[in-house]
Amino acid sequence: MEQRADVVGHGGPPTPEVSFDTHPARYRHWKLRLDGELAWLVLDVAEDGGLVPGYELKLNSYDLGVDIELYDATQRLRFEHPEVKAVVVTSGKEKVFCAGANIRMLAASPHAWKVNFCKFTNETRNGMEDASAYSGQTYLAAVNGSCAGGGYELALACEHILLLDDNSSAVSLPEVPLLGVLPGTGGLTRVVDKRGVRKDRADVFATRSDGVRGKTALQWGLVDELAPPRHFEQATRERAEQFATRSKRPSHARGIALTPLKRTTGATSLVYDYVTAEFDRANAAVTITVHGPRAAAPADMDSAVEQDSDFWPLAVTRELDDLILRLRTNETALGTWIVRTAGDPDLVDAYEQLLVTIADNHWLANEILLYYKRVLKRLDVTSRSLIAEILPGSCFSGMLTELALACDRQYILDGPPLDDEDSGERASLRLTAANFGGFPMGNGLSRLESRFYGHNDHLTRLRDNEIGTQLTPAQANELGLVTDAPDDIDWEDEIRLVIEGRAALSPDACTGMEANHRFVGPETTETKIFGRLSAWQNWIFIRPNASGAEGALRRYGTGKSATFDRKRV
Repeated sequence: MEQRADVVGHGGPPTPEVSFDTHPARYRHWKLRLDGELAWLVLDVAEDGGLVPGYELKLNSYDLGVDIELYDATQRLRFEHPEVKAVVVTSGKEKVFCAGANIRMLAASPHAWKVNFCKFTNETRNGMEDASAYSGQTYLAAVNGSCAGGGYELALACEHILLLDDNSSAVSLPEVPLLGVLPGTGGLTRVVDKRGVRKDRADVFATRSDGVRGKTALQWGLVDELAPPRHFEQATRERAEQFATRSKRPSHARGIALTPLKRTTGATSLVYDYVTAEFDRANAAVTITVHGPRAAAPADMDSAVEQDSDFWPLAVTRELDDLILRLRTNETALGTWIVRTAGDPDLVDAYEQLLVTIADNHWLANEILLYYKRVLKRLDVTSRSLIAEILPGSCFSGMLTELALACDRQYILDGPPLDDEDSGERASLRLTAANFGGFPMGNGLSRLESRFYGHNDHLTRLRDNEIGTQLTPAQANELGLVTDAPDDIDWEDEIRLVIEGRAALSPDACTGMEANHRFVGPETTETKIFGRLSAWQNWIFIRPNASGAEGALRRYGTGKSATFDRKRV
């Protein structure tokens, strides 16, 4: 990988230009074994396989490279292996399941790297939970050794935790006592919210560096089951087979090969088949254009399966996913993302209807919709200013309208195309039934519910009267679906001022403001992890008690105790 200079002011060594491309044949840290209706994901981390130099991945500790492989494996299991109904996550090393995120990697990494790493690992674990809940592909953790920090958080993302009962295997969240930071992948939240551990016991657990083992871990609800060494493998298989019997995934369907993405990388652009990104570094912005399908939707899903990963809804979702990850990780200074679409909205609707009408009965239709939901959620938690531009020739309809609704602002051109004032073509926006709950956010609400939170009468009006309507700029503006509808005379100046104005603001203040505005209403495990917990962790990461020269993160493993500033803030 090429080295690139880190963003000025973040400190630390240069960070790599990260690629999220991989394949099971190239995994260094995971072994994927298929066994009929079961799959085994075995963590066996190569100590010398760190994504960047300067640390060893001892005791099955992980960095971003380890999690990129895990994400790839979970995606392939969902799409390439419809026959798999339960997934066992376990360790290939003796006496250790996983020691969590590598401490020396965290201590040496610049702040932005640490934050993006934690965000990606959270999203990957949320995806595992999503598979268990909605795909009929249940994850089971077979904890066959010490399981600490992020290792236990990996187990927590599974629906069932089976712990080896050998008087030494233990689960722990030692970040607070040993490192002066928080479990960054949702551990604190999942212990109390998901597993229902009593809060006083959770407090004891999170401040015990040695963790909890055996019967106590079971009694407190930290694990679901114990098995002695001689019966551990058998117990794991029996439990996985039991989960598999509950699944409705087909046993003999043909999977979809996730072939390598076609991507052209330039100094100022990223170009895929259906998604393009053009960088404007002077204004710290990037324009993302999502292109609609070029051909009519196939007659049925059997024909769609024949297209493999070239099937438009899957192809465009994969490309958008990859682009978000690459921009978020490699282009941290491009703070404003301008989102456009181009194409025929009727074609977009036809593909959407093909998926939506049979999603309950067809595994692939269901998986594509779930994947698109997860990518939209990834956009929701991305710390960038998002602005939608709705122009003549756009195809913001239904599932692509969700992209506009995910943005912080939406502008629609009320006039002819800027390059052809004599054209009769005009911009429009269209809602479909999918916009009313088909792609929920992390707070459990649709993006329309979040937009009009507390105005249920307006939501009802939209649902009853506007589904399927090709809304003009004036109508979209009147209905509150856009921020403004400038005409063709004012458009360029207004958009320029918006982009320049955003670039003049504090990026940190924008991130906090946007995160607060995007997630209205009820809190869920997901919003707590990405909001409340992440906000505290981000702050703690830059405090001297953790990251200072005498802080716990820096002094871990040196034999010296951390020196804490005892003032509470």
